[in-house]
Amino acid sequence: MKYRIKNRSLLAGIIILSFLTFIALFAAWLAPHDPEAIDLDLRLTPPNSEYPFGTDHLGRCVLSRVLFASRISLMIGISVVTLSLFTGIVVGTTAGYIGGLADEVLMRFVDGVLAFPSMFLALAIVGLFGGGLANMVLALVLIEWTGYARVVRASVLTVKSREFVTAAKGFGGNNLYVIVRHVLPHASSPLLVMGTLGMGYVILASAGLSFLGFGVQTLPEWGAMLNEGRYFLRTAPYLMIFPGISIMLTVLGFNFLGDGLRDLLDPKSKQKQDSL
Repeated sequence: MKYRIKNRSLLAGIIILSFLTFIALFAAWLAPHDPEAIDLDLRLTPPNSEYPFGTDHLGRCVLSRVLFASRISLMIGISVVTLSLFTGIVVGTTAGYIGGLADEVLMRFVDGVLAFPSMFLALAIVGLFGGGLANMVLALVLIEWTGYARVVRASVLTVKSREFVTAAKGFGGNNLYVIVRHVLPHASSPLLVMGTLGMGYVILASAGLSFLGFGVQTLPEWGAMLNEGRYFLRTAPYLMIFPGISIMLTVLGFNFLGDGLRDLLDPKSKQKQDSL
């Protein structure tokens, strides 16, 4: 408990993300109105007791839409990070453990993907395949997996020649067993930190794509709400304020949690930062 109090980033991240998870799980009970219910007589109603966040240009409850949008954002973040982790682990492990030509080919491909600015590459992918939730997830996975692949490869190269790995092979362990049982656990800490920080980036990037019209448009989503609200910035600024605050708090929560986990799992990095 003493360490947790000192690790304020971890505590702040847990509090913010616990609140966000609670909202996402119970949005149907917390939302005061149907997020898709249209009432043109109530369009652009300012915040009041019945509509705490006001209504949009179609008379829909902004609070209800913000609450339901948390589900979409978390689903996108979890889907992208999970698929990126899986792809990065497969590619990084193959490159680092097999080595040779496989390592050279796979890492040059990774370098080629990293050479493109990530958002431009994502825009090109969704522009080619079209917008929508599935294509946006695919685009974000294709720009996210490379970082995990490089981390896994570095960990595999560090561990694969150690005595305990050689001993496991000597006792008859096949390559798959050695990789899963002895090699990958050494990459778990940096991958956990990267995945947590990556959640914040993915949610921010998905909101950016939706704001530009390439992401989720038919469902309540924070970026799409910003896109709709920009046309009424002067007359109804709350249409952009509340989704914007939601994005900011979510990204901050994952950043705090990632920094806290890094300090917890790698105290040496914390000591280096404090000494600067």
